[in-house]
Amino acid sequence: MQNVTQQTHNTSPHDTLLTKSLSAADYVSTHDAMLARTLERIALKKEQGLRTPDELWIVDHNDVYTLGQAGKEEHILQRTDTPIIKTDRGGQVTWHGHGQLVVYWLFDLDSIGWSVRNLVSHAEQAIEDVVNDCLQNSSSSISDNISAHARRDAPGVYLYADTDTDTDNDAQVQNTSLDDKIMLGKIASLGFKIKHGFSYHGIALNINCDLSAFNAINPCGYAGMQMLRLADFLTIQKEPEAQTAQHIHNSLSYEQVTQKLIDNIAKRHAGLIELRAIAPK
Repeated sequence: MQNVTQQTHNTSPHDTLLTKSLSAADYVSTHDAMLARTLERIALKKEQGLRTPDELWIVDHNDVYTLGQAGKEEHILQRTDTPIIKTDRGGQVTWHGHGQLVVYWLFDLDSIGWSVRNLVSHAEQAIEDVVNDCLQNSSSSISDNISAHARRDAPGVYLYADTDTDTDNDAQVQNTSLDDKIMLGKIASLGFKIKHGFSYHGIALNINCDLSAFNAINPCGYAGMQMLRLADFLTIQKEPEAQTAQHIHNSLSYEQVTQKLIDNIAKRHAGLIELRAIAPK
């Protein structure tokens, strides 16, 4: 059964960002509700001149493969029991399911002064910020010299290993050149739809999901793309009854990662975090 909770974030004196959380959410009903809300907001603005609060939908989806508007079925390598849904976002085929953090951005881009390129860059940089913060503050040696970066040639966020093991980690994250790094794989995907200046759909960050679901597809249309999850580089808390005090001290929970991402996006929405320069190809 789908559970829904909602919060309000006052991101500035003039802007409000609503946050809605949905667990065990079926894709079709969630998409239909998201589209209906977007169309309602468009109508209110056009017909009554009303600016409605932007929204973040934090979604834990039941297992599903989604194929983007221009998606090619050839990227589905194997048919399984998991449903395949054609949808209206950009991009190719991907998987959503439990342990993956999905965030839908229902933003009025014109009202906040963002272009579509701004939206994509803010999404990628928010993920970079949060993943790098988690990696830098992890007690696990596995995360040493690992950093998250977007790429100019392929939307999403990827993990890279630094070939210079003596490099300071903070300096490593700020270094936008990927020439001296080895790409390990992709940890987050994104795909948006823009309708009359309003965005919907969003981003998907792999936290502690079962990555085997990606074996049946070419993720985002890239054959052989290695998909990664945060839990392979730092400790993600298990269920409360399985925790110890030491385990909790040295780990993060799914909920803590979620809150870090919400906070970062809210600050960007309020203009408190500016875009970094995009690295050349």
